[in-house]
Amino acid sequence: MEQEQRWIRRIQRQQSQKDADALVRKYYNEIYAYAYRQVGSRETALDLTQEIFISVLRSLQTYDPSRAAFRTWLYRVATNKVIDFRRRSVPPALPLDSLELPDEQDFAAQAEQKGLLSDIERYVSALDPGTQQVYRLRLYGEYTFPEIAAMLGEPEAAVKSRYYRLMQTLRKEFRDAY
Repeated sequence: MEQEQRWIRRIQRQQSQKDADALVRKYYNEIYAYAYRQVGSRETALDLTQEIFISVLRSLQTYDPSRAAFRTWLYRVATNKVIDFRRRSVPPALPLDSLELPDEQDFAAQAEQKGLLSDIERYVSALDPGTQQVYRLRLYGEYTFPEIAAMLGEPEAAVKSRYYRLMQTLRKEFRDAY
């Protein structure tokens, strides 16, 4: 984290290409995975990841470490780019059967064991983009509610409420199979 802040300061002061490359390398795979989970297409995720990092590097002068951790700010930029992308196009269904879920997520783990992930993902993909993001960030990104709230720029209570309502709905919707 300390090294990251040094990179950011040097980029802000000198537009250091070496430090920009290091910062991108540190977060590239994580942001690509986030973009892929949001759009479900490798090509689109690669393009979106590139757009995200271009935007991050162009607006890094506005980043203020006293307001948010860099990672939180980065995900806010990424979330905004995903929202912009969705406004421009209809997102394809996400093929979740190729992704692993964290063990601590009982609902999702049991759904995967029973082969329900594609059905659940189709259901979730039909919901509003904000609910989709909360679901995916919580289950696949393993983010806490405060982190998700910061990324989405929403109150933590709203994020929790949206997530718990969705989980209740999924349990009811897939009760017989679950």
